[in-house]
Amino acid sequence: METMIGVIGGSGVYDIDGLENARWQAVDSPWGKPSDEILTGSLNSVKMAFLPRHGRGHVHSPSTVPYRANIDALKRLGVTDIISVSACGSFREGMSPGDFVIVDQFIDRTFAREKSFFGTGCVGHVSVAHPTCGRLGKACLEAAKTAGVTVHNGGTYLAMEGPQFSSVAESKMYRESWGADVIGMTNMPEAKLAREAEMCYASVAMITDFDSWHPDHGAVDITEIIKVLTGNADKARTLVKDLPKRLGTARAPCPNGCDHALDYAIMTAPEARDPALIAKLDAVAGRVLN
Repeated sequence: METMIGVIGGSGVYDIDGLENARWQAVDSPWGKPSDEILTGSLNSVKMAFLPRHGRGHVHSPSTVPYRANIDALKRLGVTDIISVSACGSFREGMSPGDFVIVDQFIDRTFAREKSFFGTGCVGHVSVAHPTCGRLGKACLEAAKTAGVTVHNGGTYLAMEGPQFSSVAESKMYRESWGADVIGMTNMPEAKLAREAEMCYASVAMITDFDSWHPDHGAVDITEIIKVLTGNADKARTLVKDLPKRLGTARAPCPNGCDHALDYAIMTAPEARDPALIAKLDAVAGRVLN
């Protein structure tokens, strides 16, 4: 199999530098219209695809991002490995604005989003006990170090619905009682859908600020947050440019089994499956349904 790296860019990250044969292309999905056209090309002979999560111009809120269409479209293009890049707040003094966190766990507090490709007519259950790919996360960690980023290996991401930020009481609960390390609005259900689509997924969380728990949070000027966001975006692009040489052109089977997540997931008997839903699952689950 050939490696194709898909990058989903969050706030401040709307393109990739240095892509060869770069072009924006529309990808049709039975799950709706993706956030935007997808920028395709190659870096160091490795195929790349870039999708701005919020769309160019930042038109989608966290709740309205078409997560299913985005993952399905990347799968249709041949993407094997997804790198999620997103802005976040920090619950830890030692995880400061400008730092990156290679997320390895999530707490999903979203409630207004479609979270699965499966449902009535084709029921499927995948494991997200370990929701990110360790192999891919390690590559991101090493790329971040090479880019000169202060990076933390591992952390729990609290995914909130938004678009409002947390109250102080919520922020303290997430930090003190629940043990979350960072907070954001976009990695769920994205990570779950990537697992259903049998795609390796790594999350690079870029810290812009301390969340409202921090006693000095109110003293932070919004211009400072924008400044950090811009700096993070530059670092993220440097990180992404380092990934092709780490992942290579030849794609071996995932040692963590991400690419076989559906082996035992489909519960609905073949004769009871809804043909319309099965048709929509052609890219996501065609390996096990066909």
